[in-house]
Amino acid sequence: MKTEILKVSATSSPNAVAGSIAAVIQEGKNAEVQAIGAGAVNQAIKAVAIARGYVAPVGFDLVCVPGFKALEIEGKEKTAISLYVGRR
Repeated sequence: MKTEILKVSATSSPNAVAGSIAAVIQEGKNAEVQAIGAGAVNQAIKAVAIARGYVAPVGFDLVCVPGFKALEIEGKEKTAISLYVGRR
């Protein structure tokens, strides 16, 4: 199954990210939500919870699997929290 990568920052709107997650799920794909830093992880978790409410009326339920991912940003390796979101 295809996976769409969504990057979240501390200033990202949880509602906007949730809308993106819901759109990806409704297209039949999974979402990988990547966040670096406590503020970004907070926004990402809120977005997953909100997205669950967005897709519930059409009969979808979401599952979220957290993990770590090493990313290279501006030549430096950073560790991100990666939330794999898909349909249950």
